[in-house]
Amino acid sequence: MKVILLSDQRNLGKRGETVEVKPGYGRNFLLPQGIALEATPSNVKVFSQQRKKIDALHAKERDAAQAIANQMAGVQISIPKRVGETGTLYGSVTAGDVAEALEAKGFKVDRRRIDLGDDMKSLGDHTVRVELYSEVVAEVTVSVVAEE
Repeated sequence: MKVILLSDQRNLGKRGETVEVKPGYGRNFLLPQGIALEATPSNVKVFSQQRKKIDALHAKERDAAQAIANQMAGVQISIPKRVGETGTLYGSVTAGDVAEALEAKGFKVDRRRIDLGDDMKSLGDHTVRVELYSEVVAEVTVSVVAEE
């Protein structure tokens, strides 16, 4: 099944591309979520006519995301966790923990957009990538401290 992507998808392609997907994935996920349109000749024609409006909208969203990324640059958050006698954490710091700490600082970020890299299972400073838009990534320093 051929579909036209309406937004960037990590493992599928960029917005505006026509890609081949399995029929079930297209019918059951991409089309109902509004992520893609079926690539019929009429949809291709309509999409090409509306492309300038869509490009302008995405440019505006990208600029807004870049402004937030500039505000996030240099932000340092502290997450207290329970620690054992040897200095190792009970469990690990999750993307949800980072999202909550960022929300407390005034940045609302979806936890699925936070890339921790490797597991944070030790005390100290860690760099975390936050994908605000497909081309806009902010880096935040997370300090894991012992809970008192």
